[in-house]
Amino acid sequence: MVASYGIKEVETAGTYTMTPQAFRAELEKRGLKVTSAHVQYGDLKKDFAAVLAQVKGLGSAYAIVPWIPHEGEFTLAAADAAAADFARWGEAFAKENIKFGYHPHGYEFGGGKMMGETPFDRLAKGTAGKNVYFELDVFWAVRGGADVFKLLEQHRGRWMGLHVKDIRKGAEIGLSDGGAPATDKVVVGTGQIDWPKLIAASKAQGVQHFYIEDESTDPLANIPLSLAYLRALKL
Repeated sequence: MVASYGIKEVETAGTYTMTPQAFRAELEKRGLKVTSAHVQYGDLKKDFAAVLAQVKGLGSAYAIVPWIPHEGEFTLAAADAAAADFARWGEAFAKENIKFGYHPHGYEFGGGKMMGETPFDRLAKGTAGKNVYFELDVFWAVRGGADVFKLLEQHRGRWMGLHVKDIRKGAEIGLSDGGAPATDKVVVGTGQIDWPKLIAASKAQGVQHFYIEDESTDPLANIPLSLAYLRALKL
């Protein structure tokens, strides 16, 4: 189905009981290539070598952590602790010619209501120059109260890709709980995001990967509509 959409590159989130090598082989049979793989924070803490082997087995250029485990508010102290882990892992992955990164999920921006540094600011500062990149999930950043255009500019050169995901017009933003109802995730181009401006700004600073992640109420119906909208932009 994914291949039928004309997609050539994918980002994985697990291999569904298959070995990474077998999963990669099935993708390649369909003309699909893994360019990024989500890896879990806890797994990296437990056995970095095992995670590295999985990423290598998939043939992925990137290893991206999508969530930092935490209870309650994600604090500056939690961001500092994660930054130390990320800096260590970033250097270790770099030695294997793999780029390591993090996918903010909204809670790092303090609901857009924090004065001074946000946890994401702290995380970015603590990993600067440490081979740590970022993946911008547009939905979660906006819902978390961040200005995605300022984020791109403030951390120029560190964005490896985007999760192209729109947020419903009228949906509440400035929330840092890291969760949202599926009804707030809508067909790309029908929500709050200025996609022509955002994609152009991303490409202008060298972002190459744009992944559609559809967590809406009906992904199979909505993904083709999102693709049709994006292709019509001719960016």
